[in-house]
Amino acid sequence: MNIRNLTRRAVLAATGALLAVGTLGGAPAAAQTPPGVLVVGQIAEPKALDPAAVTAVNDFRILMNIYDGLVRYKSGTLEVEPALATDWEISEDGTEYTFNLREGVSFHDGTPFNAEAVVFNFERMLNEDHPYADTGPFPLAFFFSSVDTVEAVDDLTVKFTLSAPYAPFLSNLAYPTGLIVSPAAVEQYGADFGRNPSGTGPFTFAEWRSNEAVVVEGNPDYWGGAPSLQAVIYRPITDANTRVAEMLAGGIDLMVEVPPVALSEFEGDQYSVIEQAGPHVWFLILNAKEGPFADKLVRQAANFAVNKEALVNDVLEGTADVAAGPTPPAFAWAYNDALDPYPYDPEKAKELLAEAGVENPSVTFYVTEGGSGMLDPIAMGTAIQADLQAVGFDVTIETYEWNTFLGEVNPGLEGKADMAEMAWMTNDPDTLPYLALRTDAFPEAGGFNSGYYSNPEVDELLEKARVSTSQDERAELYKQMQEIVQDDAPWVFVANWKQNAVTSSAVENFALEPSFFLLLKDVVKN
Repeated sequence: MNIRNLTRRAVLAATGALLAVGTLGGAPAAAQTPPGVLVVGQIAEPKALDPAAVTAVNDFRILMNIYDGLVRYKSGTLEVEPALATDWEISEDGTEYTFNLREGVSFHDGTPFNAEAVVFNFERMLNEDHPYADTGPFPLAFFFSSVDTVEAVDDLTVKFTLSAPYAPFLSNLAYPTGLIVSPAAVEQYGADFGRNPSGTGPFTFAEWRSNEAVVVEGNPDYWGGAPSLQAVIYRPITDANTRVAEMLAGGIDLMVEVPPVALSEFEGDQYSVIEQAGPHVWFLILNAKEGPFADKLVRQAANFAVNKEALVNDVLEGTADVAAGPTPPAFAWAYNDALDPYPYDPEKAKELLAEAGVENPSVTFYVTEGGSGMLDPIAMGTAIQADLQAVGFDVTIETYEWNTFLGEVNPGLEGKADMAEMAWMTNDPDTLPYLALRTDAFPEAGGFNSGYYSNPEVDELLEKARVSTSQDERAELYKQMQEIVQDDAPWVFVANWKQNAVTSSAVENFALEPSFFLLLKDVVKN
């Protein structure tokens, strides 16, 4: 049977049969996947398919194939290029962005893409009085907090007016939070839009079987040209060992976030292993508001206690580098390369605990089974627990499934935990510190500062950097911020990861992106 000649119903039937053969989370599949259909082993079930409502790269890997933004990242870079906007103009004072929109583009539901659709998208996120504001919450609306107004100048022209110059604006538009959804679909489905997505992207939504698969189909009318694939099946396989087994058995064609210890299993002509560096930080959030980590000396002790070189070399098999602070070195222009990582020094850690007057501090440590960029989290968590206990911490691990974990950590650690694993893949050096280290980014304010770290000097540096129109000035401000944050130690800075994936030999034209997105339009499956 030629999958490319199947009707839509037959595609869904074929994918359903495939799922029935390859048990989800159980024994490996017994049959190879059909040509033209790419089966992707995801790390978790998506939370939603509404780009304004989610924060995890796991979800973004699906969304970037269903939707487009006004702009996107140029392949292989974090440089912005046109997408639904063909070009744009920026006012001299940096507060007005006027976009000319692509003609003849329709959403998957058949309604037209135009300036009014763009206005709808941003007002839904930013205007609490918008009739569809209740389809949120929209946790990354922070990205566009500088937007005062969005105006449809005419059918194919839209103008954003900012309250002040905002350097990351274009980059944030290229991020999934800036993807454009169908207003008609939001109006039709309301709070259920996240399970009934409609965009303008190269793939159209077909089906979501909870805890089994999300199925999308190639969009033959895509403005950028029809994709080669007939369909993509995203299967949530939380357990990394099960994903490996499925990959080896032929039940999936593409596996993301391969455990370092399993990479050697994919040698030979049957598979291709792909790696790509990007702006990634793996760290431990420390509860700076209450408990032992409210004391800076104890936070510094934790940084000296954890043997990050051993984690990177032994647990991660050399697939990451030791992190020196909150900014990834992938942002070369903003990275402070004068900072050295905290060395492994258990005696120094003991001295700092003694100086703080703390003996055998009790620590509750949240660990996830797996999640976006989480780097073998259970093995990492266990090794970190042993390192901390060796210098006197009394550490208790609590383990959660990824989406449950986010539900515990993102609202803040106060009253629940002292420490939690976390990973961020970001698009701009502003993003992570602005959303996770500012005082105004406490969870109650809608941010991700789950450890309640607060330093007015850091706040001031970040505010200055995001409104500066000079990259040199921004770089200097970010470098100063990194020095202060490293010393304050609100996190244990662990690793910067080189992302990986493995494909079967039947897959062609696949590449990983520095953005950590999974772009499948040009992929071929034989």
